[in-house]
Amino acid sequence: MQFEVWAPLTGRVALRLDDVTYDMARDPDRDGWWTAQAPAGDGSRYGFLLDGDEDGATVPRPDPRGRRLPDGPDGLSAVVDFDALTPRSAPSPRIPLQDAVLYELHVGTFTPEGTFDAAAARLGHLAALGVTHVELMPVCPFSGRHGWGYDGVAPWAVHEPYGGPAGLARFTEAAHAAGLGVVLDVVHNHLGPSGNHLPAFGPYFTDTHHTPWGAAVNLDAPGSDEVRAYLIGSALAWLRDYGIDGLRLDAVHALADGRALTFLEELSAAVDALAAETGRPLFLIAESDRCDPRTTTPRAAGGPGLQAQWNDDFHHALHCALTGESQAYYADFAEAPLAALAKTLTRVFFHDGTWSSFRGRTHGRPVDHRRTPAHRFVGYSQTHDQIGNRALGDRLSASLSPGLLACAAAVALTGPFVPMLFMGEEWGARTPWQYFTDHPDPELAEAVRSGRRREFAAHGWKAEEIPDPQDPATRDRSCLDWSEPEQPVHARLLDWYRTLVALRRTHPDLRDPDLAAVRVAHDEERRWLTFRRGDVRVAVNLSAEPVTIALGRGGVRVLASWEPLGHPGPDGRIHLPGESAVVLGH
Repeated sequence: MQFEVWAPLTGRVALRLDDVTYDMARDPDRDGWWTAQAPAGDGSRYGFLLDGDEDGATVPRPDPRGRRLPDGPDGLSAVVDFDALTPRSAPSPRIPLQDAVLYELHVGTFTPEGTFDAAAARLGHLAALGVTHVELMPVCPFSGRHGWGYDGVAPWAVHEPYGGPAGLARFTEAAHAAGLGVVLDVVHNHLGPSGNHLPAFGPYFTDTHHTPWGAAVNLDAPGSDEVRAYLIGSALAWLRDYGIDGLRLDAVHALADGRALTFLEELSAAVDALAAETGRPLFLIAESDRCDPRTTTPRAAGGPGLQAQWNDDFHHALHCALTGESQAYYADFAEAPLAALAKTLTRVFFHDGTWSSFRGRTHGRPVDHRRTPAHRFVGYSQTHDQIGNRALGDRLSASLSPGLLACAAAVALTGPFVPMLFMGEEWGARTPWQYFTDHPDPELAEAVRSGRRREFAAHGWKAEEIPDPQDPATRDRSCLDWSEPEQPVHARLLDWYRTLVALRRTHPDLRDPDLAAVRVAHDEERRWLTFRRGDVRVAVNLSAEPVTIALGRGGVRVLASWEPLGHPGPDGRIHLPGESAVVLGH
């Protein structure tokens, strides 16, 4: 078997394979690369010895491109025979992004077991809900057993406690068999602080740029060609070797990249080439806080060519309209939340060159809503970030009535953007989703614990009120309670979500990408909003008092309503109870 590693900073590299050491030779055709031939098979343990290791270390380091780390980030790598994994008998569902309904899922808390196999056993629930794609939060290895996954350190491998490569292969196969696509969240802007061996191998990081996580991932300094190839190769491996259907790119605004040909352009070109080679539709979804439509501009028009981006402005406007919160970045949206929501439904970004009090400057850029399709943007009322980064990890269901939760669902699922749900949202889960870690290093554990408490102390929280991220109970509290969907109050909301998802599937107007065709009316004082998409009209009443809304013309009927409603009369008016929603059409 051929072993190879990029290690340009060392004068000697050796392969340690099943307790046997093999000297590696420089590759004459690739600068900085070392190769060796050795007998190995599925499961063989191996690592690399570098002569530049401090203290004359004789413990092998794991392979930067290793596909499996059975003993965690500091252990040896293991060979993976992908031909021996679960065969792909179920084809990908090939659902275009325009028709998608995404479902964000954290493997470690979707079930108490926290494994791919346990999550796969619940896929029937998602199929019945009607979503089209499961969006997995990061699954790369990180220190400890439990965590969010955004501090992964091995971008080619799979977290062993979740089930490792074999578990991910089984999950993807099961999802495809259930008619569901799989999207994977990947992190290219930083790596975790514990178990990161990449700096010993080469210039994977650079001091040219500084980030909240320290030295930046090297995308534009000397040696960055190989670093880019490393990250792009890992992205393609998820899509090719596991049959993943798309990737969500974490915080692309934090990618420090000053080159003319950006990393994102290179990545999107490589993914498009793989899609053409395999005949499978593959897509990239970015998280970005820039409010910049160029993030999803096609490469032919000078953009990076990503297919979609998260729209936090839509979330913030909807959240403020529902909750009345006005702290931090919610401040600008809270001044007139329904007007802010109306703007995002028609113009995408609230901050499109407007003043941001949170940033202390103007922010964003306008979207050409007449030319940009709505499916370039993902809309949602809740995400892992917007819940987990709160002091107590409280969901909307912790403070809102079932009626207001129904309103949130109606706006997100019938709005113009590709909708996304966060696991458990569909039944109004009462379990929180809190920030939890499992760092074995006591100093790092204490730094994370005290840092989080210090962060929220600035907002008036007492230290003892903030859940300890290192306490196993914090993770346990965050696991979904699968007995809830059977309880009447939760079952009613779940049925509402199923109804809305079904309406989106059966009514083409709700998948129309024409942003210019969206029409919105609202009353800030009486707290109602209505929008029209083709022949479908949606109305929500966020007030506790009933309202009468003039829809403008007759001839429409109730397609779905949270509270029992009669069809509008000839005058086109509808009487909407407090904290309720209705969808109307022909």
